[in-house]
Amino acid sequence: MPTLESVRGRAAAFAALITVTAVCAGDAAARSFPFGSGTRSVNDLGNQFVPFHAKLWDLLHGRGDGGLLLNWQSGYGTAFLPDLGTYLTSPFALLVALFPRDRIDLAVYVITVLKMAAAGAAMAWLLLASVRERRDSEPGQFAAPWWAAGVLGATYALCGWSVVEASYNPMWLDGLIGLPLLCLVGEWVRAGRRPVLGPLVVALVWVANFYTAYMATLGAVLVLCVQLLLAREPVRARLRVLLRGAATVLLGIGLAAPVLLPVVMGTRHAYPGWRTEFERAPWSEVFARALPATYDFFTPAVFLGGGALLLAAALPFNRAVPGRERLAWAGLAGAVALSLQWGPTHLVWHAFATPNGSPFRQTFVLSGLLVIAAWRCLAYGWPGRRALLGGTGALVALGLVAATGAPTGRRALALFACGLVAAVAALLVIRLPEAARAPRRRYAAVAVLLLVGGLVGQAAATTAYADRARLKRLDHYPTWDAAHDRRAAAVADADGWPRYRTDPGRTQITANDPLLLGGQGASYYSSHTPEVLTRTLGALGAGWTSNGRAVQSLDNPVVDAVFAVGARLRTEEGGSPELSRADVPPLVTVRPPTNARPQYGGSPFRNQELLLGSRVYSSPVAGACPAGREVFLWAPHHYGTARLGDAPPVMLRGDEPRWRAAVTSLGIAERAGERVTFDREAPSARTVACLDRSRLAAAVDRMKQTGAVSVRVTDDGVRAQLPPGSTGTAVVAAPRIAGWSCAGRPADSYLGLVAVPLDPDGSTTSVDCSFRPPGLRSGAAAGGVSLLVLLGVAALSVWRRRRERPGPRGLLAPGGAAPELLPSVEPAP
Repeated sequence: MPTLESVRGRAAAFAALITVTAVCAGDAAARSFPFGSGTRSVNDLGNQFVPFHAKLWDLLHGRGDGGLLLNWQSGYGTAFLPDLGTYLTSPFALLVALFPRDRIDLAVYVITVLKMAAAGAAMAWLLLASVRERRDSEPGQFAAPWWAAGVLGATYALCGWSVVEASYNPMWLDGLIGLPLLCLVGEWVRAGRRPVLGPLVVALVWVANFYTAYMATLGAVLVLCVQLLLAREPVRARLRVLLRGAATVLLGIGLAAPVLLPVVMGTRHAYPGWRTEFERAPWSEVFARALPATYDFFTPAVFLGGGALLLAAALPFNRAVPGRERLAWAGLAGAVALSLQWGPTHLVWHAFATPNGSPFRQTFVLSGLLVIAAWRCLAYGWPGRRALLGGTGALVALGLVAATGAPTGRRALALFACGLVAAVAALLVIRLPEAARAPRRRYAAVAVLLLVGGLVGQAAATTAYADRARLKRLDHYPTWDAAHDRRAAAVADADGWPRYRTDPGRTQITANDPLLLGGQGASYYSSHTPEVLTRTLGALGAGWTSNGRAVQSLDNPVVDAVFAVGARLRTEEGGSPELSRADVPPLVTVRPPTNARPQYGGSPFRNQELLLGSRVYSSPVAGACPAGREVFLWAPHHYGTARLGDAPPVMLRGDEPRWRAAVTSLGIAERAGERVTFDREAPSARTVACLDRSRLAAAVDRMKQTGAVSVRVTDDGVRAQLPPGSTGTAVVAAPRIAGWSCAGRPADSYLGLVAVPLDPDGSTTSVDCSFRPPGLRSGAAAGGVSLLVLLGVAALSVWRRRRERPGPRGLLAPGGAAPELLPSVEPAP
């Protein structure tokens, strides 16, 4: 007879195989990357996750500028640990190191599919771990076969939330894996087993992605509470389990604190971004999203393959299952479904902050609970005709209501009907009475084919439909190609860091081009984009998208001089990249002593001059510039083109607060009196300024003479030698984000940049500034204490095992333990 472990492994492998097959088949049907020419890099997948994985590749191969604490490539210098903890601390992310850098898109795709497969395997393992086999006390008690657990595990991995929403937010998939793992920890807690491994699993799930781990933890707590409600142990024993579970979770979160606290603090210092209010979805559309091949950004993707949905719907009608269990599991799934639609519970699920998009991110928990309910429907035998009739009727009613929902089309209804028929047929076939063993195998094989075929067909169709729908509805970005190669090569050839920065350019492929292509630019898009960065660059005239979270490169010679951008890539639409160079000051400069504390005003041109320390813009005459001057336009709200005289038009993309147009060069005025015209009504908020290049060159020369004579940049700071007799304020060309300290004290701020006051007698000869992300020290302390507690728990566990005599495992282990599982005797197909 096969062991329990081998049965679990077989089910997990079966679930993973089904998952990979369905996802790849769907992507191939849509001719999506890597099976066709269609890009899959939509929205944040192309804009954030691929570039961040490219940055991880660089770190793993000893390349890139900066380290785990400080990212010198983005936003002129930002904290990296919060981004690492948000996007890259999943163990699967390390697989990028195995791929060539120019195949980073393929690496992210493989990681995504493997995460889905792992989620299916984890759920299959959990389902077999939670079956209660009572052969000794209840002869003939049914044990569901391993392949049923594999099919249901794959159903969970292929839920609508996974293939429609999380497939392009791969960090969320760690929560999909985490839910069954945390439920498995709950099983250990009930049994009083694995007191060391339990907290370690919790820590792993929370480190992988804290956001979905929070939701998965809530789901696992609900599962544990239902299990304790149904248990027959005394109340005191059940309370002990709850306390043991709380201690396990808290200890695991404490172990994860060195990553979690910097992430939390990074969020606290981030630019606010969007502020949204929760709006519940119409129920007809919620039911519609339970069907395959539907898509909508603002409704929960609750699709599950026909077999799981049918079993979950049949549970309330299955009289073989005790009434208390039917009520508890069906009630839990129903309550969670209702909680998606109620404002207060919506906030609880999302850590008391309404998401800025895709508002039903907790849907995967509902999918997991429905799969567990489906498994409970099998706990006492295959459901009979009465249960199947009730479940089928419920799904038919669901389909009728869903047919009135906007996302529902004929394809969705047809796929839903086919999947339902296949599931009903499979559950009827498996119950056909056969005495001989060989026919029984054949019937089981037919049932497996029907269930797997229906699941793979529905999931693949949903994947393909979502692939196409996302390209039509969301921003998308090209897969790495020859254009990426040319830009990356040009940036690498020009690189002179830290003598000067190389900006990959204003014409961007993604909002994180410095991470994707190399260089050290202003562009940066993250959940942790610092507020000081957005406000400082905004005062200087930078543009942005995503309501200020995606700061763009500012192609302006004055700003380039301030931030030591000595090389800049410019790429016309569809053209080859061209490199422009400029003479710029060093990364650390000195501003002369002053009694007044400078502050930004409303004009980006005056703000640039204030930060530079020199007047370089001449006042325009009646809105026009003298001949030979470069003309710059500031029209942040305008969406359209502007042009200087007969020069080519320049596109501005302003639609505040979501988008903001940057200060833009319109070219050199060939003759006096050339005016700026617009393709539509001229914006009321606009300013024209005339740059005097000779004044700028003189200002740069002065800054070079008084600036640092040498600069050394490290993974956690910057050190510079100053000319003898320097007085005033040393300014580092990096935003003064939280975490900077100089000479053992918090760094000062000079118009939003890192600053160090110099001794008035000129005795200061060097600047030494270091960066430590906020929360790292307290997180490390909490992690260290938690580790000591865990070591104590491990020592106590070893001591107890040595004292206890080994004995046979009965139905109920000491301390209210769950029974040890036996493998199913159901023959494999």
